[in-house]
Amino acid sequence: MASRLSALAHSSAVVALAAGLAACGGPTDRSEAPLIESASFSEAVIAEGLSYPWDVAFLPGGDILVTERDGALRLIRDGALTVSPVAGVPESFFAGQGGLLEVEATPDFAETGEVILTYSGGDAEANHTAVFKARFDGEALVGGETIFRSSPDRDTDAHYGGRVTFLPDGTLLLTLGDAFAYREQAQRYDNHLGTVVRLTTDGTPPADNPFFDEGGAAAFVYSYGHRNVQGIAFDSRRGIIWEHEHGPAGGDELNQLSPGANYGWPIVTEGRDYNGARISPFEDHEEQGFTGPIWGWTPSIAPAGLTVYDGDLFSEWGGDLFVAALAGQAIHHLDLDANGTVIAENRIILDGQPRIRQVATGPDGALWVLTDGADGRLVRLTPAD
Repeated sequence: MASRLSALAHSSAVVALAAGLAACGGPTDRSEAPLIESASFSEAVIAEGLSYPWDVAFLPGGDILVTERDGALRLIRDGALTVSPVAGVPESFFAGQGGLLEVEATPDFAETGEVILTYSGGDAEANHTAVFKARFDGEALVGGETIFRSSPDRDTDAHYGGRVTFLPDGTLLLTLGDAFAYREQAQRYDNHLGTVVRLTTDGTPPADNPFFDEGGAAAFVYSYGHRNVQGIAFDSRRGIIWEHEHGPAGGDELNQLSPGANYGWPIVTEGRDYNGARISPFEDHEEQGFTGPIWGWTPSIAPAGLTVYDGDLFSEWGGDLFVAALAGQAIHHLDLDANGTVIAENRIILDGQPRIRQVATGPDGALWVLTDGADGRLVRLTPAD
């Protein structure tokens, strides 16, 4: 297919109530789950004045890196935000939902000092999601190179995905969106629109990827039929890859990823278009031959980040999922049993009830939270006692 898609030439044509991989019909209004009492935790603002912060990474030795979507990588050292941004960051296309996105230390950071960044590259006429690898020398990124860029280029500034998680074999999963205007392309795995891709830190597709033998863009694809995946995490306790994605007006999904699986977008969805029109008459994933979500939200909470809690400070939360919500303006806590079944959902509301961009488990066992906006904050949550 062509290496670029044009919105001007393109015509754009349920979520499970119960846990398990089968979906069932009907609205799933969990946007107002019960609140976790604020008296049970303490908030400490670690950094503020961040410009649309998007992700946070914790490095051995105590340094913290934070991406700002307008293109800066910020360093927090000894608990204080340094004045100057980190040098050596790739130029990103900052427009709409695009810009500098994820930052992640590689599993062998202690030996190599390497970090991974994701960003939207290109311009308004032709842009993509890219992966950049460089060595952090304590002050700057050096020896950086772009090791992957999604294909084809698109001419929209929405639905980039951009989240990353590492698997036990050292490969990484990168989430990608459907570019908003090209949702039907999510049903194809010979391009990267609406997919999750798997690659090595050299930027090559592993030979055991489900469509590797087909070559080209398909060789990278791990799963497809997604809308805009902005949360992904590997659950080492259960061996599960968790993923959540934005629905349109409703139909946000929490999925368990399997190689080669098709998650149905836009053929099956509980969500509706923003004008209220139905996108599809189908709400039952399995009935239509797709892999269904195990949890969902209608109305939409706009899930934007995800962590599997593996710390010690909140001992009763071990192995649970925490979801950052933009529209929901909360952290959604999904209480899981040993098999990964959601048995309850609760919400944490921060002071001022801001939009939440990301939530992460820190090496200290605290929950670290990025609030969204031109004056974003990095907040550390610990037990009240």
